[in-house]
Amino acid sequence: MLKVEIRPDWILRDARGTPTALPALLSLLTAVSQSGSISKAATACGMSYRHAWGLLEQFGDQFGAQLVHKVRGQGTLLSPLAEKLIWADRRISARLSPLLDSLASELQQELARVLALEAQVLRLTASHGFAVAALVAQLGGQGVAVDIKYRSSTEAVAALAHDECDLAGFHLPMGKFEAAAAAAHRQWLDPARHAFLHLACRQQGLFVAKGNPKRIGGLDDLVRPDIRFVNRQHGSGTRVLLELLLADRALDTARIAGFDSAEFTHAAVAAFVASGMADVSFGVETAARRFDLDFIPICRERYFLACDRAALDTPLLQAARDAMASAAFRQVLDGLPGYDGTASGALETLF
Repeated sequence: MLKVEIRPDWILRDARGTPTALPALLSLLTAVSQSGSISKAATACGMSYRHAWGLLEQFGDQFGAQLVHKVRGQGTLLSPLAEKLIWADRRISARLSPLLDSLASELQQELARVLALEAQVLRLTASHGFAVAALVAQLGGQGVAVDIKYRSSTEAVAALAHDECDLAGFHLPMGKFEAAAAAAHRQWLDPARHAFLHLACRQQGLFVAKGNPKRIGGLDDLVRPDIRFVNRQHGSGTRVLLELLLADRALDTARIAGFDSAEFTHAAVAAFVASGMADVSFGVETAARRFDLDFIPICRERYFLACDRAALDTPLLQAARDAMASAAFRQVLDGLPGYDGTASGALETLF
């Protein structure tokens, strides 16, 4: 089976227009940051020490700025410019990954058709998340082709209603806000027509820098004038939940600096906070931990995959249900910070 992957790449040009391709350089800088040694970093990247130094010197000559410097007792450290390059790359990847994964999936299906490799494909539309990505990987490992499209929760359930997908992902908070959050999806989901498969429970909360230097304690701090916030896009279940939480506390979103921003993944807002471009964001715990941020838990929620009841016993959906209920998949979910895969694959009653 063909597997298409598309990854972001970018280059820098100096004043003369000379380009510097960054993948190898960024890999080297990341390895230096982790090991504190150019020699160890070069080995980790599969290059010679001489080639590693050549990359660092080439950049320094082109841009007149060092990327690394040695500190007695601490080894080799990255310069502020090198740190900025790494964080810029991580933000680019976090921002573009849903779009690129969706495009790769479309291209994969087009190539399969041209090469007469058509097979049954499970069409999955969902907001970008760690459990969804884990399910796609699990199904791929079982030989099940998945056409994944990452969209907001509202767009996903609308796609299901219009028969544009087989499974649609959305999430609802547990407790007092569940009914209000469900109302955003109710026009597209009919309990008589649709079935709801439990994918995972997960923890939502605030992302803050390591050590919480701004001393943020909860949602009330978002309106502080010294706090910069970065938000998810309109229509995302996470933004809907946040708006409900803020309204419940009578907090005016107009007082939150950056509330009108719109990033498309949990990883993207985490990258903003980790790189110092924002002080706080709201999302799932796994993203915070992957970017070495502190996490303040606010609310637990359940993530569901909706489908047509009439299709529950079809081979593709049965394969998805079996994958979700498998011990291997539940173990993957349990390994994600803030996730619980205990009930994965179970049929739930909603609305």
